[in-house]
Formats: sequence, C-alpha cells, structure tokens
Amino acid sequence: MKLKITITVLLAAACLSAGMARAEVLAESAAVYPVSGLTAGDMPYDAGGFILLKWAAMPYDGLAVQYKVFSSTAQDGPWLFAGSTRSDRAYSSDIKLPFWAWTGSKNQHALPVEIAKIFPPPLSPAAAALVEKFGGHREKFTGRQNFEVESGEVRARRAYEEGINRTRYFFKVAAVSGAQSAESAVVSAVPAAAWFSLPRLNNLIYALALAFVFLWLIFHAKRKTYFLRRLAGLDAIDEAIGRATEMGRPVYYMTGRYDIDKISTIASTFILAEVAKKTARYGAQLKVPHAYPMTMAVCQEIVKQAYTEEGRPDYFREDINFFLSSDQFAYTAAADGLMARDKPAACFYAGYYYSESLLLTEVGASVGAIQIAITDAEAQLPFFFTTCDYTIMGEELYAASAYLSKDPVLVGTVRGQDLGKIFVMAAIAVGIIAVAVGTVCHWSEFVRVVLDPVTSF
Repeated sequence: MKLKITITVLLAAACLSAGMARAEVLAESAAVYPVSGLTAGDMPYDAGGFILLKWAAMPYDGLAVQYKVFSSTAQDGPWLFAGSTRSDRAYSSDIKLPFWAWTGSKNQHALPVEIAKIFPPPLSPAAAALVEKFGGHREKFTGRQNFEVESGEVRARRAYEEGINRTRYFFKVAAVSGAQSAESAVVSAVPAAAWFSLPRLNNLIYALALAFVFLWLIFHAKRKTYFLRRLAGLDAIDEAIGRATEMGRPVYYMTGRYDIDKISTIASTFILAEVAKKTARYGAQLKVPHAYPMTMAVCQEIVKQAYTEEGRPDYFREDINFFLSSDQFAYTAAADGLMARDKPAACFYAGYYYSESLLLTEVGASVGAIQIAITDAEAQLPFFFTTCDYTIMGEELYAASAYLSKDPVLVGTVRGQDLGKIFVMAAIAVGIIAVAVGTVCHWSEFVRVVLDPVTSF
C-alpha cells in the first residue's frame, strides 16, 4: 500500500515538473515582433489628461506575452514606464462606454494612459525646499509649514492641469516575452478636454423631455383643473386654525431641521404661506420658531406677503418669526418651553426632522394641541404617527403646497411628477423582461442596447 502511494506521488510530481518545464519552454519560445497599427489620440469625451493608445490584436495574444507602454515628452526620450497589460486583455471592447458613443471589438487593443501618473506635478519652490530640508518627513513640519506645502501643491497642480492639455506626449509599446522584447514605432498625441460628453447624451434627452412635459402640463393647468387626491391632514388645517381662533391660543409652525437650501424646507415654506393666509383670515396668532437665520428671513417675507394678500397687513408682526438656536437640542428645549407656556391650540411640523421629533410632539400632545406632521423623514414617521393627529408623509410634503394653493405651476409640477413615476415604473418592468429574455437567449448586444440608456450617468 505504501509503495503504491509513493509511486503515485512520484508520478504526480513528475507530471507537474514536466508541465512547468513545458510552460517555461512555451514562454521562452513565444516569438514576438513589434505591434502593428499603433496610434495615439486624445481619450474621447473626457476632461483632458488622458491619451488612448490603440494597436491591432497580434497573433501571439494570449501566450506568455506582455505589453509594456513607455512615454516621454520628447521623441528621443528619456522614456518612462507608463503601464503594462497582458496580451489577452485591454481590448477596445473592454472600454465601458454606451453603444452610441463607442464600438469596440476583440480585434484591437485600446489602453487609456493617464498623464498625471507618469509625469506628476512638481511642488512649488517653497514647498520643495521644505520637503528637501526634512527629507520628505511631513510629521516634522510645523502647522504653518504643512500649510505652505499643501498650498504649494494646490497651486502647482492647477498650473500643471492647465498646461497638461497643451503638451505633446510620445509613446511606444514593447511586446515582451521572457527575455525577448520588440518595440513599436513612436507615436504622439496631445490630450484635450472635450466640449461635449457624448456618453451623457441620454441625460440631455431625458432632461429636455422632462422639461417639455412639465412646461406642457403647467400650461394646461392654467386652462383646466387637474384632479389632486384628497389629503385628510391638509383638510384639517382649517379645523385646527379655527379651533385656535376660538380658544384664543396661538398656532405654532416649525419648518424642520434643514436650512433653506434644502428642498424639504423650501416645500415647508410653501405650506407656511397657506397656513399664514388662514391665520390672517381668521385672526389667529401665528408663531414660527426657527433654527436658522436665513430660513427665518425668508419666512418673514413669506408671512408678510401672505398677510398682505389676505388684506390684513396690520395683523403682521415682525416677531411672528423668531430665532431660537442652531443647536439641535437647544432649539428643541426652547421650543418645548415656549409650547408649555403658550399652550398652542395647533402645531404644524412641516419639513425634515431628526430625533427631536418626539420631544416636540410629546409636549404638543401634553398641552392638547391639534398636531399635523408633514415630513419626508421616514425614520421619524413612527413617532409622528403615535403623537400627531394627522401625518402626511413622503412626497405628499411636496404635493401639499399645490393641494392647498391650487397654483397652476405647482399643480402642473405635481402632475408631471406623477407621469414621471408612471414612466419609470413602466420602463423598469419592460427593462427587466427585455434583459431577462436577452440573457437567456445570449443576445449580448441587445442587452447592452437596453441597459446603456439607463446606466450611463
């Protein structure tokens, strides 16, 4: 038994040794010669800084052959190593660009070369002196010296990027197999920034189509009335403000934790305009505490305009909008204290909220206020559902202003969003079926045509 095992091990070792020896012979015996059809050109559709090298597929592709690329700023050198690839890789079909911008094949190699990796930007003289003084050990620099080096690198990088697309670079490709090497002729190219990115053409088409649909719907919304689904929480606004008027208690309105540069806060200000009109109409007292000064300034103008449109400019006061604190829990504590003292009859929470949501609504519930939450903060919805009388969630925040005001621009925009959702859902369903069929039938080009318009962004 032991003899059989020993013989088996010896035979396996002999076969392995013979295979390795054969591989070495093949590697040494692979005859190489210069690549043919080598060209250099600017990498299409980029911002500059890349050169695309192309050459024909060679008969020895797939054997123990490697392509090495060398670059220089002069035709005669000196040459710097720019990269390498196996001979069975880097085909033009491997470049991932959509079908309307690029057509590749296995009959041609294509290798993008980044110039900045070959010729890194130099340091500024001051930064270079510091690096030389301390031997490149940044930990020895003072804070000021670190700043000088970093700012010098930024300045040098900007100057380098400006000049890189005006310089001609030279390239050659060497086919290497073991000790053999065969160099190609020298080619050159100048990188350039593209004015238009053809792979993003689909995005332009989508944007133009979407703009056309929205403008068409807005135009028609001015001529006829579009149906908007009833939102129960918004119908309760009149009830809440009327109750506050009868009880002689204030109405609190909060715009959320985001500043005015966020879309949820902008949507909240549209709803504030409608709430302010109703408080002016009924003569109720409105209070709007803020966490951001810029939001407060915008809301002051919105409330002032709302009171003017209702014919009650004398009811407007500057202290309707007031600033508390930009700190999350300082703002929450201040707002809770005010609500505990004023005992508002109605509280509106419109916008985006974080963990302060429950802290605010618990106090509102304790003073007996009618509470209406209008938010797209999914994580806070359980707390609003528990403590508020009405909760309007998700994208209903953005539809609420259109529902309240019936403004044709807002109504047409909501209508456009609905049509966009229908189109996207239909496209997803059709795309899934088409890709599944194409995959089963091995229609790779068909699958590419289906996927490229929705994956090129």
